[in-house]
Parts: sequence; structure tokens; C-alpha cells
Amino acid sequence: MNRPALIFPLFMGALFGATLLLGGPPLLIAAMAAVVFAVVIMAQPLRGFLLFCLIAPVIPWTTVTLGIRVTVSEALLALTWMGVFWQWLMGRLPPLPDTPTERAMLRYMAWSIVPLVAGQFVTQIDEGNGPVNWIRWLLNLSPLFLMPLLVTQPRQRERLMLCLLLGYLAMITLSLGVFIHARDARAMISILSSLSYAHPEALQDIFGGDFTRMASPWVHPNSTGGALLLGVPLAMFYALAHAGWRRALGLTVALGGTAGIVFSGSRGALLSLFALILWLAYRRVPHAGRTLLIGGLLATAMLVFYPPAQQRMASLFSSKDVSTDVRFQEYRHFPEAMARYPLGIGFKVDPPATGDGVFGISNFWLNQIYKLGLPGVLLSIAMTVAWWREVRNMGDLSRVTSRNALHIGAVGAMLAALLTGFFDHYFSFTQVLLALFWLTAAIGLQEVRHSQDARTP
Repeated sequence: MNRPALIFPLFMGALFGATLLLGGPPLLIAAMAAVVFAVVIMAQPLRGFLLFCLIAPVIPWTTVTLGIRVTVSEALLALTWMGVFWQWLMGRLPPLPDTPTERAMLRYMAWSIVPLVAGQFVTQIDEGNGPVNWIRWLLNLSPLFLMPLLVTQPRQRERLMLCLLLGYLAMITLSLGVFIHARDARAMISILSSLSYAHPEALQDIFGGDFTRMASPWVHPNSTGGALLLGVPLAMFYALAHAGWRRALGLTVALGGTAGIVFSGSRGALLSLFALILWLAYRRVPHAGRTLLIGGLLATAMLVFYPPAQQRMASLFSSKDVSTDVRFQEYRHFPEAMARYPLGIGFKVDPPATGDGVFGISNFWLNQIYKLGLPGVLLSIAMTVAWWREVRNMGDLSRVTSRNALHIGAVGAMLAALLTGFFDHYFSFTQVLLALFWLTAAIGLQEVRHSQDARTP
């Protein structure tokens, strides 16, 4: 055996020996399990990506300390990319896709270096680590690249969808279960604290603010609505394309997710879901009209028999609603924020943590101006347009088959998510939720490209 071949076993032997001496057998066992897990993912990075799809919907912000404190979901994405780089060195994976959407994403990522550097100087708050937050943000954008690199076969796409829907099912079961049992959002605090959620004081503040709204692992009710808004269309069209237990799984996630949106009280998600169903009915998608009718009847029943739903709906038209008033204040003060931070505040802190009376902004696109400056939002719009040009040709939607179901579901979920951008900002920079957003976009792109490949002789 040559000397280079001895380096790795010698290094691992020294590492495990030091771990045994310093931490004893329990730490050694944990270290060995972690190394075995990392080696498995490095050898087959698709497994890391599938595990991310399973974990991200149900425990998105469970944290782990790896020198820095990050979410388990982001750690899985980082480990998956380590496996991708290793497989590239071995010559086993193709290069990054060179298509309009991916090129636009790379330009968007490249520009972010400018606000990253500028934000280190224009924000005076010492808290926060700009470079670390920037890397985590890049990881959350990366599913757009991981999907075409790792999920290339129909069987792999099926496994990914099953992992994603099972993750959503677990989240919906936990959230609705706690809501039905306790009817108090604060009952979720002890569960999330046991899952190593950071900032327990924030959990107490958010869940205690309006304890009648359904709690979930996504903490804020609006983030809950946003996550479910991505999952419901995917699950519904997955069900329409399958039979047996797969159809039952899709229908359960779609119906449970819709109930979750209602009970979370996320007005933006509810209105966007309603607009999506209207659009599907206009495009003559099967069952869309019937779904619209049934949904209207259920919504009417909710308004009649469920007082919290009455209050949330009434707040839409109330001039005294606190949430609505804050949003109007944000829009009034936003020009001041643009003038103060022309290159954006970068990644060191999130608005409105910059202080000095500066407000945040509950808008998908304006929040990107706040963080990345005007060039950042223009590049984001260009990226969205490039994605739409690739996925917009959905053909005749009056017949849903296994060939076009996921295409319709992913595009519908993205359109609904973009519509919520007028009401809230959580799809712009919210960790893990951003990763699910771009994973959904990647599913739509992948379905289009595979359909094109199937038509090419």
C-alpha cells in the first residue's frame, strides 16, 4: 500500500483515538455514527437531498451546532453539496445545467456579493455574521441546481415526491393534532424547544400573540400558510396522477394542508389559494370547479361556526387591524430605507433590525430591494421571468395525466407563492422556506425538460 492511501485511515484513527480520550465512549460512538452518515451521503448525495425533502417540511428549524449553529435542513444541503463536489472529482456527475433559469440564478448569486460587503459597513449592529448568513442563503437557493444534477430518472423523481409529501403529512399531523387537542398555540412551545429550536423567547412571543391561530413547526402563522401553499397544489396533482395509497397520500396532504391554511389564519395564503383555484377552473382543469364550489361551502361554514375565522376575515376590512396598519406604515417608510441603504443591508441583519426607526417591508420584491438593493430585485425579476418562459407552456389542462400533473402542480404552487409576495415577504429570505420555494420551481422545470426529452427522438 502506498503512502497516500495510508493518510485517511491514519487520520481517522487519530481522530477517533482523541475523541475517546477527551469525551469517552458516548462521544466516540456519536462521532463514528456521524462519520458513517457523512460517508454515505458523500458516496450517494441523492440520499442527502431526499432526506432534506423529508425533514425540511416537518422540522425546518431544528438546529445543530457544527462550529456554528445551523438548521439540520441546511446542514443536509451542505453535506449533499460536499457529496456533489466529490462525485464531480470522480467524474460521475454532469456539470451544472447551462439553461436560462440557472444562468439567471448564478447572476443573482454573484450580485449578492456587493450587498454582502456593503452591509458589513452600513449596519452598525454587532450581532449577526454576514458571511455565514450569506452562505446559508446560497444553500437555500441551491435546490434549483441539485434537482437536475441528482434527480434524473422517473424513479428518483417519485422517491423525491414521496419524501416531500411524507414530510408535509408529518407536519400537518403534528400541527392539526396539537391544535385540535389543546386549541392553544402555546402548547407547541415545549415540543419545538425539545427539537432544539433557537430563540425560545421568540416562540413565546409569537405563539402568545394570538394563541387561537394554529401553531406549527414553521412558528409564525404566515410562514405556516406559505409552506402549506407550496405543498397543497403539489399534493393534489400528485393524487390526480396516481392511484391506490399514493392517491390517498396526496389527497390527505392536500385536504389537511388546506385546513391548516384556514386554521393558521394566513390571509395572504388563503386568498392566493383561492385565486389559484379560480385560475385552474378558468383553464378547465378537472375537478377545479367542483373544488371551488366545495371550498366555498366549507369557507361559509367556517365563517358561520368558527369565531376566530370570523375575526380574521373581518380584519381584512377593518381600519383598526394592527397587522394591516403595520403594513401601511412599512410602505410609507420604505422610500426612506431605500435612500439610506442604496446597495441593500446585506446579510448581517434582517430588517427592521437595523434600528434607528427604520421599518421592514412585508413584500416579496421590496424586501429584496431592502436586502440586495435595486439591482438585486431586477435580477430576481429576470430570474422569475426566465423560469416562467421555460414552464409556461402547459398545453391543454383539461386532461391531467401522469405526464403533466406535477408540471401543473409545481407551476400552480409557484404562481400562488408569488402572489403572496404582495402580502408578505417570507419567500424572499426565510431560511428553509426559501429552499422549498426553489425546490418547487425546480420540480416544474424538471418536468418540462423531461417532457421535451421524451418528445425528442
